[in-house]
Amino acid sequence: METRPIPYIGITDFMTAAEARVMLRSFGEYRTGKDPRKLMVGVMMSWKTFNGVSSRFTEAFPNKFAVPSIFLDHPLAFNTLHYADYDDFSSPHDISMMLYVCRQGGRLDAVQFDMIWPHPSLLKQVKDDSNGAIKNVLQIGANALAVEADDPVRVCERIAQYGDLVDYVLLDKSMGQGRGMDAQVLLPFVRAIATSFSAIGIAVAGGLGPTTTHLVEPIVQEFPWISIDAQGQLRLSRSALDPIDWSMAQAYLEKASRIFP
Repeated sequence: METRPIPYIGITDFMTAAEARVMLRSFGEYRTGKDPRKLMVGVMMSWKTFNGVSSRFTEAFPNKFAVPSIFLDHPLAFNTLHYADYDDFSSPHDISMMLYVCRQGGRLDAVQFDMIWPHPSLLKQVKDDSNGAIKNVLQIGANALAVEADDPVRVCERIAQYGDLVDYVLLDKSMGQGRGMDAQVLLPFVRAIATSFSAIGIAVAGGLGPTTTHLVEPIVQEFPWISIDAQGQLRLSRSALDPIDWSMAQAYLEKASRIFP
């Protein structure tokens, strides 16, 4: 019988090792019993920022050479690079170069592909370069769902085309913009994916923050092993261009830790 990978509670937009260290310490204090969850330490990068192409996120994302220092070798860390390329510029060579830079001194556990159904060769490159050690997280955002007519059956058929290259899928209609999730909209997709793929972890995101963890509770009640991630709602401005308010992130982390049985 296949088993799903370890679930996580995620925070995306870490910029420094000090931020990661503080959140990992807090996460350790909030965990109860034998909770297997880890803290996803999410760091953003895009094809543009990696290749020195100016974009509105140039100042909002860490310098590529600083990324490895954020990924601490900590037992509770699930260090994840969120790699964004909605223009589909990326080649397997780009992924290989990105992995080379991001593994220089840091412990990289996963790459999240923030793309619209990336070519399987990109995910395969991660597995080949790491000898299978690095997990792949496939973001299925609003645009990716629209490509498949927001149909859970078609989404599952599309996931199946990746074979065993996908370790987690992230259902995220907000895509970092802080828009609150509708659990009843996401549940048919979670059910379909959970039924079709017994070895794939499932995460959900969308407007989760210190005052909105209740939005995900209907999904948690049915799927207590679900993973979650937060980004836009961790700053007062709700803009991913601004730094995270770490007091808000701490409050989110504490409340999120309590909603899981």
